[in-house]
Amino acid sequence: MQKTKNILEKLLFVSRWLLVPFLVGLVISAVLLMIKFIEKLSHLIIDIRSLSEIDIVLGVLSMVDLTLIASLIFIIVFSSYESFVSKFDSINYEDKPAWMGKVDFAALKMKVIGSIVAISSIELLKVFINLKNYDEQEIQWKVIIFIAFVISGVLFAVMDRLSSRQNHN
Repeated sequence: MQKTKNILEKLLFVSRWLLVPFLVGLVISAVLLMIKFIEKLSHLIIDIRSLSEIDIVLGVLSMVDLTLIASLIFIIVFSSYESFVSKFDSINYEDKPAWMGKVDFAALKMKVIGSIVAISSIELLKVFINLKNYDEQEIQWKVIIFIAFVISGVLFAVMDRLSSRQNHN
């Protein structure tokens, strides 16, 4: 019985490597975002003389959005790899971001929800800058969704705070 248990535990422990293809897929999705970013940037550069101020601001906000999403992807990739798969032993210490190795699952959830709120606030800002292209119902739904994200973020933070207090006691 103990031998079977040991084999099962080893199998489960090795199975953590099944996460790696998912993480590689996220890195590939970051490459796709980079291509879209370059496309938007080149459009702004090429068409700068014919674009209005609002068009430029909307373009820049779209690029900020893509950057936040790409940053979130890498936080998830690095944190998930270090939390669930293996440590980054071969990384040069000077180049290693300060947060690497310090983001546990609870902190990762907070970073994800914080990023989602930031991304949705940029989307909402783009709507308010360009109100004429949205009808009232669309704007209402976008505001409701944004408020739902903010409330979720606050609730996650409160739950995390309560959980950490209980763990310390």
